[in-house]
Amino acid sequence: MRLAPIPAILAVLAALAPTAPAAQQAEEEAGPGGLSIELNAARDGTGGCTLSFVITNGGAEAVEKAVFETVLFDTGGQVDRLTLFDFGALPAGRPRVRQFTLPDTSCGGIGRILVNGVSTCEAARDDACSAGLTLSTRTDIEVVG
Repeated sequence: MRLAPIPAILAVLAALAPTAPAAQQAEEEAGPGGLSIELNAARDGTGGCTLSFVITNGGAEAVEKAVFETVLFDTGGQVDRLTLFDFGALPAGRPRVRQFTLPDTSCGGIGRILVNGVSTCEAARDDACSAGLTLSTRTDIEVVG
């Protein structure tokens, strides 16, 4: 089996790669960087289940206050409660860790967390807390939005 010469392979790869203007256009169509919320840990303690979130503001401007309406589902899929998670101030381009303790709740009893919407968003742009919002988890608890 004979392999193609390296310059030929590089030429094919270059032709397939997006050009800088095309990549920039795709980024502009996706909009500016948004908030990224990761459920990083869920630990049972004496006060209940403590959820630890890592939230990063990928936007160009700070968010002065971000509060999300959140719905907790049990492992059977039934709504357990609706609550507000206040993530506070989120500087641009910097991660922050926020913890919330759910009294009288076992982490093993939480099956899913739904970020139902933005309750409060104090920022220069009206959609700074919702545009480009990405959700993820490092736990067994599903996070959706």
